Amino acid sequence: MGETITKLGKVAMVGTPCHMVAATKLGRFSDILGETPIDIKIGLFCMENFSYSYMKKLLEENNVDMNDVKECRIEKNFLWFYLKEDQLFKIPIEKARSCIRKNCNICMDFTSELSDVSVGSVGSEKGWSTIIIRTDKGLELVKNAEDNNYIETKPIEESGIKIIEKLANKKKKENLEEIIKRERVGRPVIYRRQMPIDEFTEEVSKCQFQDLKGDVIDIGACVLCGACNYVCPEEIIKIEDRKPQLKGKCPEGCNLCYVACPRTYIPDDILSKEADKKPLGDYIKILSAKAPMLKGQDGGVATALLDYALSKKLVDDVIVVDKSDSEAWKPEAKITNNVADVLKAAGTKYAACSVFTPLKELNKGNGGV
Repeated sequence: MGETITKLGKVAMVGTPCHMVAATKLGRFSDILGETPIDIKIGLFCMENFSYSYMKKLLEENNVDMNDVKECRIEKNFLWFYLKEDQLFKIPIEKARSCIRKNCNICMDFTSELSDVSVGSVGSEKGWSTIIIRTDKGLELVKNAEDNNYIETKPIEESGIKIIEKLANKKKKENLEEIIKRERVGRPVIYRRQMPIDEFTEEVSKCQFQDLKGDVIDIGACVLCGACNYVCPEEIIKIEDRKPQLKGKCPEGCNLCYVACPRTYIPDDILSKEADKKPLGDYIKILSAKAPMLKGQDGGVATALLDYALSKKLVDDVIVVDKSDSEAWKPEAKITNNVADVLKAAGTKYAACSVFTPLKELNKGNGGV
């Protein structure tokens, strides 16, 4: 198995709630998985993600070419597509539900509870984002970004917080019902099963890719984040046909993919058993914010925070999700130290993407339990 031999630089990332779980597990188990470069975690509000191929097919059925889509947004129970020549096409969320990835239906987190800072449009007025500051690192990031005029903030209305809590509780309630439904037909859902660290270590000690396949991938729980691909020291896990696949034999005693996956068991020192009783998770403060120098989606705040972190050299690189050059609007993760790349990638893509795969350029896993 490989071994880290160089000191990694620091990386900032923006991602969905499941990405924040994986990033947190990478940090918690760095002694097993290898040193993680992820230093700043900016989480997004997320109700669900869509399958790129199913969404493309749905648009084609409505005579809309994916190549004509300039921007996509979810607002007022519609999925809005802003097209070339100032045209607009919208689909009711209910009609688009057939495109939602199955893993999203068991997610219990709306506001990226394990991030340093969470960002979303819900709860704030048009043109502003809601920021949920969760850690001291997140508090310092937001304060310094504001002091340097990258963002501006103001108090959020209490009514706005109530709206966020209502949606968060709705997601927890409905998706818990889906978890119970799946388990009634004999498909165990191990995500969100918190346990003490010693029990966690014992539970995952012999779990390899075949267990990940049975417990997560085959039952529609995989989030396609690429964490398994990133930590595999043998480089035999590949993301193909919209899912992780094994292209070799796991060495005896290696369980890194199972440990890193955000949909396997999780120790309660990362996520307590009381977490689901808190609609927004733990946080320090909630604000409304916007980025005066940007015209990005929902106030451009996530982009501005990445821009600030990179420009002020708080981090060496950032992970962004841009659009593929070869397939229209298909999300594609990249790691970059170029502010222009950050600005180009602004805007939500609403489709699953292997965000951790680009980290393979910086580091590989270094051992097993």
